[in-house]
Amino acid sequence: MIDSLEKRRMFGSLVTLAIPVILEEMLTMFLQYVDMAMVGRLGAQATSSVSLTTSVNWLIGSIFGAAGVAVVAIMSSAYGAGDREKIRKTAAQSVLCVLGLGLCVFVICQVLSPHIPVWMQADPAIRKSASEYFSIISLPMVFRASEIICASAMRAVKDTKTPMAVNLGANILNVVLNWYLIYQKGLGVRGAAIATAISSVVAGLLMFVLMFKKKDLRFSFSDLYPDAPVLRETAEIGLPALATSATSCLGHIVFASLVSSMGTTVFAAHSIALSAETVFYLPGYGLRSATSTLIGISVGQNNRESFRVVEKQSVALTVAMMAFTGALLFVFATPVMGIFTPDTEVIRQGSRVLRLIAVSEPLFGLMIVSEGILYGLGQTKTTFIVETIGAWGIRIALTLVCVKMLHTTLFEVWMCMFADNTFRAFALSLPLFTGRDLGYFDKRLERSHLKKVASP
Repeated sequence: MIDSLEKRRMFGSLVTLAIPVILEEMLTMFLQYVDMAMVGRLGAQATSSVSLTTSVNWLIGSIFGAAGVAVVAIMSSAYGAGDREKIRKTAAQSVLCVLGLGLCVFVICQVLSPHIPVWMQADPAIRKSASEYFSIISLPMVFRASEIICASAMRAVKDTKTPMAVNLGANILNVVLNWYLIYQKGLGVRGAAIATAISSVVAGLLMFVLMFKKKDLRFSFSDLYPDAPVLRETAEIGLPALATSATSCLGHIVFASLVSSMGTTVFAAHSIALSAETVFYLPGYGLRSATSTLIGISVGQNNRESFRVVEKQSVALTVAMMAFTGALLFVFATPVMGIFTPDTEVIRQGSRVLRLIAVSEPLFGLMIVSEGILYGLGQTKTTFIVETIGAWGIRIALTLVCVKMLHTTLFEVWMCMFADNTFRAFALSLPLFTGRDLGYFDKRLERSHLKKVASP
């Protein structure tokens, strides 16, 4: 039986793990904010050039993120069980994932970069600059993969401070390079792209070196060969997570293309509002990451009571935090939009939709943390089903009606997004409130094939 003192210790562990991840997520998003704010001063066309492929970049990041989900689920359970051999093998396989996925995505992005602005129905005036921007930031794909996957490996063994420090350094570098290349050298959108690419290279290199130097994750180069059991488990967890992210992000791309067809001003308002909203829900994603790690450790320890305590604490904390950030977003919607653009019409439209979506932030938090719990259990198939229905059956279907048939404003389009978020929140949290999560716990423990159960 877990007493109140132990519950407080577990809550402290959740918060301690989450805070660096929250800061890391905010620093990563700051990179995008800096690009948009600096380029935004050049006008609406420059803003649209940078933001047009944002959804595509989310899709790219989700590919590496899916591998990260699998790494956290596998490695955290091994860490909880004290299975050092499996930790070492998983770390080595993560490096192979970095190289394989990074190279494949690099080639695909370079081939598709001239066509993506056309597929996104962008204004012909911005297609060339948008294509060039996407092509440049896609060059260091191996390093972007390293930045995400190696960070996941470190978080799985309860080190969330190192990834935060690396991202802090990369973001400072990005700010300096943005100022120099955009304004001092007059490179505009191209300068923002080069700055982002360079900072990605630095972050990816540092993340790999620091992961390799960490005692818990150190492996021999003789381990760098495909390990069938680890790769099979990685695929079982990672492929549904990838399918989930791909389905959701492709939905975002279609969603963005539909909004893009409404005109440059509307799309600029939509893009800036999306980025502005992001910083207000990043605390939820930080808690999701910490939750996944602690859930995985509970599985490795075969501790069902600890699992339920982590689950309840993370849900309560995330929903409360998102309610607070949602209130802030509602109150400061207009000043936040003004950070990124001087265009009064863009600010007006963006502020209106930000206040709408702020109301749904607690539900969005419930969705995020429920997803984190399921990821920690390796239960990624459930999230795939829910994300697919939400993205395509609700958001895209309703947006098509609004844009193509009813010719509504941006506000009604964001109502479709509101409906999608509400559905996902209730659908993903259903196993938590019906007790089905305990069945997922037992299934994950059975499939993990851990050699021993002991505290690391």
